[in-house]
Amino acid sequence: MKEKTQVVIIGAGPAGLTLALLLERAGITARVLESRSREYVESRARAGLLEQNTVDLFNELKVADRLNRDGLTHKGVILSFNGKRCRVPFDRLANGRVITIYGQQEVLKDLIKSCNDRKIMIEFDAEVTAVEKVDSTEPVVYYRSKDSDQSIACDFIAGCDGYHGISRKLLPESSYKEYTRDYPFSWLGILAYAPPATEELIYSYHERGFALHSLRSESVSRLYLQVDNSDSVENWTDEQIWNELDIRLSDNQAFKVNRGQIFEKAITPMRSFMIDNMQYGRLFLAGDAAHIVPPTGGKGLNLAVADVKWMASALSEWYKSGNDTLLMTYSANCLRRIWRAQDFSNFMTYLFHKQAPHGSFDYHLQKSRFEYIGQSLAQATTIAENYVGLKEI
Repeated sequence: MKEKTQVVIIGAGPAGLTLALLLERAGITARVLESRSREYVESRARAGLLEQNTVDLFNELKVADRLNRDGLTHKGVILSFNGKRCRVPFDRLANGRVITIYGQQEVLKDLIKSCNDRKIMIEFDAEVTAVEKVDSTEPVVYYRSKDSDQSIACDFIAGCDGYHGISRKLLPESSYKEYTRDYPFSWLGILAYAPPATEELIYSYHERGFALHSLRSESVSRLYLQVDNSDSVENWTDEQIWNELDIRLSDNQAFKVNRGQIFEKAITPMRSFMIDNMQYGRLFLAGDAAHIVPPTGGKGLNLAVADVKWMASALSEWYKSGNDTLLMTYSANCLRRIWRAQDFSNFMTYLFHKQAPHGSFDYHLQKSRFEYIGQSLAQATTIAENYVGLKEI
């Protein structure tokens, strides 16, 4: 006899695990299949910026004990253009809403522990190899686990397995339109054992290129430099990176970054990607499986959580009453926030990255846009509202 569950979730990232907890709260049984090991999932350093919506949901799900204790609350952000700085106060402009810095690997540790405590089944090292009957009332998921081939039938499939996963490939190409933008620059990012030099993030335009001062904790700094797409980490010594950060993050006074041992160094291309339909038959996509935003706006993890909140509501309504209205409108409901996040991330990317020669027409337009933030309360409020995450959309 074939195994059966109500929902199969492909991928144990923030989207898949949050969905599993939301479904468990609604009395819906789910099985999570993750191709990687638990150790890999819990150790991979990823995004660390949580919107107010995400923090609120984790508190609702009672998975936020460590987040509330160890997360770093930021009530504003510092924006800089060639050393001239302005601060956007989130709490004052966004009705008390803020962001919290808490590493994604820590989020995943919390979610995995909570799933285990609540007897939600997660199978690690379980690679999905095929899916059949997606457009039927009983799809079947085939996967390889512990050197054996297995299968499980279900009512619904949640594809939360990222850009390179199998889920999006299950949608007929004719069912969606794809949008892609590749940016003409990349980020050289480092993690260093160095106390952050500031309590809030700094986004900095400089004639030598963009720089970002971020952090993962009170003892670990996360820093980025704009580099060419053809660049390589081998071209940058640690000393060169620190010197360049000091130059690009300068406030034209005495600001210097705190230096320390660099324990991770990588170059990440900047791109936007999305599809305009996130469902087919009994399959529903969430997170990077359906959309990618440049990291400038800090939206990736938060969009994934917003997606599965809609998905959980839709599935709960269907199991409760048989009403499929929310299931049928799932893509449309998610896409409103996704397009807003794409626009905000695109805006922040083009505002702070060097694209045109210093002193050119385009440079002066870029400079004028930055100056307007300090001149206009409305513009500063727009940035604050989008950065902390719009409450309803």
